[in-house]
Order: sequence, then C-alpha cells, then structure tokens
Amino acid sequence: MPTQPSKDLLAVPNPHPGRDYTVTCDTPEFTCLCPLTGQPDFATVRISYVPDQALVELKSLKLYLWSFRNEGGFHEDMTNRILDDLVSAIVPRRITVVTDWLVRGGIHTVVEASHPATP
Repeated sequence: MPTQPSKDLLAVPNPHPGRDYTVTCDTPEFTCLCPLTGQPDFATVRISYVPDQALVELKSLKLYLWSFRNEGGFHEDMTNRILDDLVSAIVPRRITVVTDWLVRGGIHTVVEASHPATP
C-alpha cells in the first residue's frame, strides 16, 4: 500500500534535551490550493526549531506537509497552521516557520511566524 498524507505529527524523544541546538528542515515541494480560485500554490517551507524534550519524526513531517495538497488556505494561514501544529506536537523551546511562495499575479510572498512570538 502506498504512503498516504496524514495530519499526525509524531514526536520522538530528544537525545540531548539539556543542550540548545537548532534543527532546520526545508522542503521545496509544499503545495496547497488558493481558497479563492482553487488553483495550486507552491512554496518552499523552512522549519527551524530548538527542541526541548521532543523532536519531530521526519517521515511524519513529510506526510503532514503533503496533507495540505488538496486544502485551500491563504499563505499566512498555512504558515501559522504549520507553526501551531508543530508547537502542539513537540513543544519546542523556540520555532520559526518560513514559507516562500512562488510568484502569483506578479507578487512574491514570504511569510514568517515564530513561537514564542518575537516583538
């Protein structure tokens, strides 16, 4: 059976919870649908976090990001949903999600959301 998209983010134990270190995950293959036109939107997603007790398991992250393929949402909403779901799943010390969207209608959009929020 082929792999299917999933909203389940799997947390695995951090082998070094006493140390601050940064984990960065990038994918240039994020897709979702424009909520107004239904046309596909494409983005590079960069997730950078300092873990506490847990890490996100990478296959679950891949399947999670894939699950947005047939969902509609504005760029800002997609970015913040990813951030919120990761915060809920792994409770990192710090995390930033950046989405860099391909040009649509002559406008290039980059959205950045962080937790804890920076002023």
